[in-house]
Amino acid sequence: MTKYLLTFLLAFSCFQLRAQVKTRTKTKAKPATGLAASISSGKVIYVNHCLTCHQADGGGVPNMNPPLIKTSYVTGDHTQLIKVVLNGFSENVDIDGESYSNVMPAHDFLKDREIADVLTYVRKSFGNKGGAITAAQVKTVRAKNKKKTAIKNI
Repeated sequence: MTKYLLTFLLAFSCFQLRAQVKTRTKTKAKPATGLAASISSGKVIYVNHCLTCHQADGGGVPNMNPPLIKTSYVTGDHTQLIKVVLNGFSENVDIDGESYSNVMPAHDFLKDREIADVLTYVRKSFGNKGGAITAAQVKTVRAKNKKKTAIKNI
């Protein structure tokens, strides 16, 4: 009888112990989506392609590289801003009453999503309050831009 009682107590103890242990379910980290993902990706692109000229704080270099802080180019018309990235600048440009003379190379090698992300990052950083740019907007501007370039070459 004691043998059965010990077996019963041992089995009951194990059941009790197992009931108290919470099983952990593995949860996968969800990848960032939407605006947060665009800003995060845009920051990486900014560091790799823009930081050298426009600086870490977006302040630019006086009379050479325009600042990205609250300028009409950044916070204004998204089409114009996308064209700047696609085409670059090869001559002096006036932005908000200041003249900048450094050549900006075209970054048309970037994918539509990359351009959208970096511009969204810039429009949402450095104290800017601009709206997000989408890959679809970049695609539309790029397509129109190619047509105009083809016409100029004829």
